[in-house]
Amino acid sequence: MGKTSKDKRDIYYRKAKEVGFRARSAFKLMQIDDEYNLLDGVSRVVDLCAAPGSWSQVLSSKLFNKDLPVSETEKNRIVAVDLQEMAPIEGVLSIVGDITAQSTSEQIISYFQGDLADLVICDGAPDVTGLHDIDEYMQAQLLLAALNITTNILRPGGNFVAKIFRGKDVSLLYSQFRCFFKEVTVAKPKSSRNSSIESFVVCRDFCPPEGFVATMTTLLLDHK
Repeated sequence: MGKTSKDKRDIYYRKAKEVGFRARSAFKLMQIDDEYNLLDGVSRVVDLCAAPGSWSQVLSSKLFNKDLPVSETEKNRIVAVDLQEMAPIEGVLSIVGDITAQSTSEQIISYFQGDLADLVICDGAPDVTGLHDIDEYMQAQLLLAALNITTNILRPGGNFVAKIFRGKDVSLLYSQFRCFFKEVTVAKPKSSRNSSIESFVVCRDFCPPEGFVATMTTLLLDHK
């Protein structure tokens, strides 16, 4: 009851209801895009852990803007992936799939007609227990799974954005991202509550290490 009351007093909760977004988190992606211009010039985007679909709604409104000429939108593709079904969104292909499965990455690339994504985003989070160490560990595992599939579906020079929980081991995650991207920064959009431990890692210019072979069967973070 306390959480519901808090949400109803939240300006972004109310704004989301007013404009038809499925969740207040839509504003987080919009504010990150305002700062980093991540959606400029992209035509193929993957939304991982997408349900209920607020980030896909933002993507759809940007890539299929009715004010744009058809020639600028006809090649645009958006894929939303989640373990649960999601209500349809205009222009978005929804895949019920596991982001750790090879078949999921192959299905994404097939929809892009053999091309790779320009941008991969992930607002996924595990069920929060309230025990910070456990929550941070579970979020880190989800984040690494998202990064792993990203190395299989993102084109060189592409970008990646994902939710991250700030914790004692966060520097280890940052170092992993820096192995694959030339620029790694952290964003805290104003629509993200100050009391929340969430931030968003913004990784730009995908450039995997020389000799790296993307695979869905090997974990990236290997202490060996």
